[in-house]
Amino acid sequence: MAESTLPKKLTRKDFVSDQEVRWCPGCGDYAILAAIQKVMPELGVPREKTVFVSGIGCSSRFPYYMNTYGFHTIHGRAPTFATGIKCARPDLTVWLVTGDGDGLSIGGNHLLHLLRRNVDIKVLLFNNRIYGLTKGQYSPTSEQGKKTKSTPMGSIERPLNPLRFAIASEATFVARTYDTDVKHMGQVFEAAARHKGIAFIEILQNCVIFNDGAFDPWINKKAKEETLAFLEHGKPITFGAGGRKGIRLRGFAPEVVTWGEGEAPPADLVVHDAHDASSAPAFLLADLEAPMVMGVLRQVEAPTYDAGLVGQIERARERAGGKADLAALFREGAETWTV
Repeated sequence: MAESTLPKKLTRKDFVSDQEVRWCPGCGDYAILAAIQKVMPELGVPREKTVFVSGIGCSSRFPYYMNTYGFHTIHGRAPTFATGIKCARPDLTVWLVTGDGDGLSIGGNHLLHLLRRNVDIKVLLFNNRIYGLTKGQYSPTSEQGKKTKSTPMGSIERPLNPLRFAIASEATFVARTYDTDVKHMGQVFEAAARHKGIAFIEILQNCVIFNDGAFDPWINKKAKEETLAFLEHGKPITFGAGGRKGIRLRGFAPEVVTWGEGEAPPADLVVHDAHDASSAPAFLLADLEAPMVMGVLRQVEAPTYDAGLVGQIERARERAGGKADLAALFREGAETWTV
């Protein structure tokens, strides 16, 4: 019998590199790494067609631990490297790993333009509300009044909301998940991977050394039933014991409504529509803190930057008679002078 020519089915182990994972014991990054390594085989994308790009920070060690291609770049500039890779090699699947400091402070401008261009890249933003690698300074997402080594009297800044940032930048896929729910992370990562265009995921991640318990008011086991609402497209937004709490609008303001056991839920509950072309519903959800929403807030279709760029290159080649010569392409249709 002839040997099978079917490609080998990849497993989680195939995506685990031989590098020692070096994060602090108990760091939420371990769970995020495990979730990604578990999802990757399900996507059917070969390792040699996958690239992980990172900037600077604890999360940016990620490419070393994935048995794929990887690029550990410089502080805040990972979006530009990732854009270049995707545009030069549109056949590759590109993931960008960043943190609340790397991505939203020094890298905020670069991230904004990556999102608005709708480059087909998947962004994992680890948010622990602190600078961990540089030993505990406040970050753009730290809460007001946060006392750190760089704000001994408390931060006077209002925190930046990563989801609002992404929505305002017109990202076509915006989601949130958290590090202690590996199953939910996997579902969100897979949805992002299958989205054509930019996908932005905020991951609430615990820094056990410099900001332990930053998200405990929402995600601890005793509280989360009452403090988290998991979004499902086309279904009312409900939460609480027995799912007997929901969200409805009073004018433009959301309010929580509760109904008794055995009672029918109110008819005017907000039904989640992730595909609404307007950004208004996603903004409303991003602002909620009681409950805090988890899942995909927004997923819409739009032309991607990388596909548009490839199309322009092909048209330029056609005008130049199919020549791929760079000098000829540069001169074609341009105003040039000999000095």
